[in-house]
Amino acid sequence: MTANERRLAIIELLCVRKFETRANLAFEFGVSKRTIEYDIECLSVDYPIYTVPGKGGGIRIMDGYRNGKKYLSEEQAQFLSGLMSTLSGDKRTIAESILKDFGMPAKNGRDKH
Repeated sequence: MTANERRLAIIELLCVRKFETRANLAFEFGVSKRTIEYDIECLSVDYPIYTVPGKGGGIRIMDGYRNGKKYLSEEQAQFLSGLMSTLSGDKRTIAESILKDFGMPAKNGRDKH
């Protein structure tokens, strides 16, 4: 497995588990904890992952993030939200489902350590 393949696998794993420790990832991928730290540093540039220090800490991915999922821009989401008051019935339900499925994930504080 190449470094890029491992990093993509880490992202996919975090999307499923939401949280993992360096030690578990190192064991699972057969690499050192330092290699996992380097992978996380590289991934955090392009993906919404962050570390939580201390007891119970580890590596997390932002709530609602799904790898490869397309999101509405903030302007698009605001536009659809503004239209909601003019819609009713099935059309409103469809617009709500679009916002739910493609709206931006909730923002968390990203604390990189």
